[in-house]
Amino acid sequence: MTKLRLFSAKACPFAHRTRLVLQEKAIDAELIEVDLQNKPRAFVDASLYGKVPAIEHEGRRIWESAIIGEYLEEVFPDPALLPRDPGKRALARIWIDYANTRLVPAFAQLLRAETPEREAEGRKALGEVLAFIEREALVGSSGGGPYWLGADVSLVDLSFYPWFERLPAVDRLRGFTIPAGLTRLRAWIEAVQARDAVRATSNPVDFYVERYAKFVKPAAATAA
Repeated sequence: MTKLRLFSAKACPFAHRTRLVLQEKAIDAELIEVDLQNKPRAFVDASLYGKVPAIEHEGRRIWESAIIGEYLEEVFPDPALLPRDPGKRALARIWIDYANTRLVPAFAQLLRAETPEREAEGRKALGEVLAFIEREALVGSSGGGPYWLGADVSLVDLSFYPWFERLPAVDRLRGFTIPAGLTRLRAWIEAVQARDAVRATSNPVDFYVERYAKFVKPAAATAA
């Protein structure tokens, strides 16, 4: 079998998703770090959207992190990162979509806010997303297990986690922290952080602060 190639960028949370899946499944892959300001020809050929992550495997070119995750699950089925039951698998896909359509925009809105009003809106949106996760996922769907879908880690956990690794940088830059009452969310973060795959791909908070600081306008950063 041809060795898989992953085009990645260390700071990108979407590429982080794919690195986590590769680690959890112990897939031997060639990691190619991409300078997105100076994209190499091989990357442009692999990702028609010009975004990371992208993979090349067995003559196939695949991009978009959620799609890559499902591809890796099908081609490398052990250990399983999606439930076998169709209903539970559909629920997993719904939550991954929630990460893409709710968490990611709220995170970006707060981080990139250019006015105090937009910053306040971002705080509200991200707070509502986190409360929904606590209530509907970690209390409502996990069955008491440490992970999103219960006892076993899944693509859902790996799809959400990269933004939570970056959240302490948002705290430093915007003063946003996870509300103390979201105890299940905090416990989930601790459980995921303890995994070997997460430790193998983690970056320190300063790494993200340095890269995200350019998005924070001085007026918004000092606004009450």
